[in-house]
Amino acid sequence: MKLLITRPLPETVINAVPATYDLTVRQDSGPLSSDELRQSLQDYDAILPTLGDVYSAEVFADVPAPRAKVLANFGVGYNHIDVAAAEKVGIVVSNTPGAVTDATADIAMTLMLMSCRRAGEGERIVRAGDWHGWHPTQFLGMHLSGKTVGIIGMGRIGQAIARRCHFGFGMKVKYVNRSVKSVDFPAEQIDTMEALAGQVDVLVIATPGGSETHHLIGAAVFKAMQPHAHFINIARGEIVDEAALIAALENKAFAGAGLDVYEFEPQVPEALIAMENVVLLPHLGTAALDVRTEMGLMAVENLRAFEDGQPLPNAV
Repeated sequence: MKLLITRPLPETVINAVPATYDLTVRQDSGPLSSDELRQSLQDYDAILPTLGDVYSAEVFADVPAPRAKVLANFGVGYNHIDVAAAEKVGIVVSNTPGAVTDATADIAMTLMLMSCRRAGEGERIVRAGDWHGWHPTQFLGMHLSGKTVGIIGMGRIGQAIARRCHFGFGMKVKYVNRSVKSVDFPAEQIDTMEALAGQVDVLVIATPGGSETHHLIGAAVFKAMQPHAHFINIARGEIVDEAALIAALENKAFAGAGLDVYEFEPQVPEALIAMENVVLLPHLGTAALDVRTEMGLMAVENLRAFEDGQPLPNAV
């Protein structure tokens, strides 16, 4: 069978692909183009895609009888793949849950600390040669320990963030989720996102992407936030109405933001870039060699199962 891996991956992952596959590794690190998406469905039996490779309903409609039978996605998020449309043309889809949880939670904590303690501003001052020495009122931010964190989406990643906040920083945990979660630390479920936003010092987004959560966070949530609070997004950019976020920050509705993802990634609005109280990271959520290797090996295990005619371990 012919296999396409759409981006360069760690060598350990490439070496783990069964020798029975006729393997092609695309060397371009950018997403598949519209033509490449359609051609891949015609030319390969199996595809290992990742974020940005948009296998939409339109792509599948243009290839109604694809050669490809499996998309083993590299990543836990799969909102770039229309799973229902894939199933209609006989393609199964898998992802890599679990492998990304701790790394993404760590980035959330990084952004929380950087935003609350104004670390981005401080580093820029030092690098620019504009720091003239310590003084008692310089870069006064918010002490994170003992504060209240609000988490929208208490799945694996949301719980991992909450656990770090509670056990590591002594923070109170409140959350919004479709169902009650049983966890090993105190956590209060709040009925609405707006109510949550008004009760917390840091608001963190940890929901999956996709049509159901598109622009889930908008002007109403930002208006409800406290003036000293900080907003963090490590989930998917399109969950947040970016224009509403910019307007809220310009109007000083809350103190600052930390973002690892963007609505029209990799485009980052100039308005956000110009704001000193916004921390901007280039989607670093899982950017650690051991984590990306584990993700790749999990995707390969899904391919092995497909090759052996077995159910995919992480079918979505």
